[in-house]
Amino acid sequence: MAGVNVKSEIKPLKRVLLHRPGNELLNLTPNTLEELLFDDIPFLKVAQEEHDAFAQALRDNGVEVVYLEDLMTEVLDQNPDVRETFLKQFIEEAGIRTDRYQKIIFDYLNDNYPENKDLVLKTMEGINLTELHTDKSNSLVDLVSEASKMVVAPMPNLYFTRDNFAMIGNGVSINRMYSVTRNRETIYGEYIFKYHPDFKDVPQYYSRYNTFHIEGGDILNINDHVLAVGISQRTEPDAIDALAHNIFNDETSPIDTILAFNIPNNRAMMHLDTVFTQIDTDKFTIHPGIMGPLTVFEITPEGEGIKVKEMTGKLEDILEKYVGMPVELIPCGGGDRIAAEREQWNDGSNTLCIAPGTVCVYERNDVTNKVLEEKGIKLIVIPSAELSRGRGGPRCMSMPIWRED
Repeated sequence: MAGVNVKSEIKPLKRVLLHRPGNELLNLTPNTLEELLFDDIPFLKVAQEEHDAFAQALRDNGVEVVYLEDLMTEVLDQNPDVRETFLKQFIEEAGIRTDRYQKIIFDYLNDNYPENKDLVLKTMEGINLTELHTDKSNSLVDLVSEASKMVVAPMPNLYFTRDNFAMIGNGVSINRMYSVTRNRETIYGEYIFKYHPDFKDVPQYYSRYNTFHIEGGDILNINDHVLAVGISQRTEPDAIDALAHNIFNDETSPIDTILAFNIPNNRAMMHLDTVFTQIDTDKFTIHPGIMGPLTVFEITPEGEGIKVKEMTGKLEDILEKYVGMPVELIPCGGGDRIAAEREQWNDGSNTLCIAPGTVCVYERNDVTNKVLEEKGIKLIVIPSAELSRGRGGPRCMSMPIWRED
């Protein structure tokens, strides 16, 4: 199944990209939580068990699960000459600037991790100063540095595969991320979409080297003609302009309308998919805080450029126009303010739809889950005590590669 095909949020999911949480979570400390965008430290053993249950639930429902680490390993296995290039770029992007340390870390990774799978996992995990066994007598930096210093920071957010690149129809946006710590994650997407036989011919609508940031959690495929993108804490309007130009200039793309939703700039609504997600042909889960008037910009092609029209209205009216039928908005927490705030914090409205009316949800959001069941939605409930500490739900943890048309 080469290429990508994602023209909807709800059509039957056939292939999905995940990343199993790894030792990168062990390198989170209380002092680095803010820098690495975490609020707490998940217990790795349980987080892995929960993630395995998520993956198995998808397989049980006919979805092929592929892992980011495996795709990157396949790239290196099939292109042995790429390994050195990848390693040098990885070290540079990790902020290692001195020739001495670039050589030390290159030799350490290249010599100690001859198997490509082990190497890929190690680049995700990070590197502690104590691992390098350097001669400290000829370096003031080494002498004054704490023994436990991470010389290469971990990438603990990688299990949220939704954000670093996003499938749009038959193309992909390889994103420039909001934070430095997450921007490093997109290196794997760069190599996968350049070298992997399944993905190297996929049209690229955005580059990780662009100036303005955009993240996959802000990109929703409404249908084959309409794309929704959030103007949010993590996605800039300049990036949406560039994305629109690139999509409209691709003659193979049927997308003729992009809706830019202007959402509040705060952590609780960091992405559009934390504000609403589609769960059936006519149903969406929503953040209760977005139920008032909303500003949306309609972007369409005009000549060789774009035309932007501002619209203000209720979310359900805007969605109804572009979905093509009346829609029902189901608030997280069932309208109870305390339950809504608690369950929104644990991504109660961040669901992954695997077929119309069938969604993956976190077990802990029992108030919202009950409401969804009452609305006739079939739930695939996954354990979430530790995964939820990363502040992302089933949609955040998955990147659909192929949905049936």
